[in-house]
Amino acid sequence: MSRINALYVRVSTLDQTGGMESQIRALKTFCERNEIKEYEIFTDEGISGAVENRPALNRLMDMVEKNQIEQVIVFSFSRFARSTSHLLKALSKFKEKNVRFNSITESLDTNTPLGVALFTILGALAQLERELIRERVKAGLVNARAKGRLIGRKKLRDSDLIRKLLKSGISYRQCAAIAKCSHGSIHAEKLAMKKEAAQAKELLEKSQPLMPPNESKTTKSDNDSDPTPPSPTRPHLKLV
Repeated sequence: MSRINALYVRVSTLDQTGGMESQIRALKTFCERNEIKEYEIFTDEGISGAVENRPALNRLMDMVEKNQIEQVIVFSFSRFARSTSHLLKALSKFKEKNVRFNSITESLDTNTPLGVALFTILGALAQLERELIRERVKAGLVNARAKGRLIGRKKLRDSDLIRKLLKSGISYRQCAAIAKCSHGSIHAEKLAMKKEAAQAKELLEKSQPLMPPNESKTTKSDNDSDPTPPSPTRPHLKLV
């Protein structure tokens, strides 16, 4: 059975229809220019490159494992993987199965040692950029919280009612039915109560002054406190 060429395409969101079409068009043009006639297109739509488990990619790697793929062609290496570990793991599998990996945007081919080196370097740079973006997002969230801005969804549950119901000792199911919310909301309020109680206990312990240990005092008698000095020794007189 002859092996085929796999054209892999991925976009992060479902709205990027134009991005999907432009990638497919570029890959088909590459195949025509290099006289590649037998190929199959694998598409993952609306999936981030940081996610390794993707339906089309899984099917492609399964065919690689069965020695059914001759070459994997992508529009850019970031369309295939964003993490260095994922990229290098895939390249190792391609090398093991004698599968060629080609990125048309970077004009890199893993058939050459330089191609392998450049793919590794570019993959590391992509991961570095992703980590820098993550750090900037975290810094922005910290700054927003410091300014008192609400982050995330607005809490809709009735916290006072849920806490009263929980303190009464009824079950989560009954609490959810009365408060008209999900079990997850009941559990979240329960965790918030425990956290607040722990913080209050810690604050109380810090506010209490440390009492010095009681030292046992020994009472001395007058004789012990003011000992009588010994009487001086009288000289012995010798009669002549």
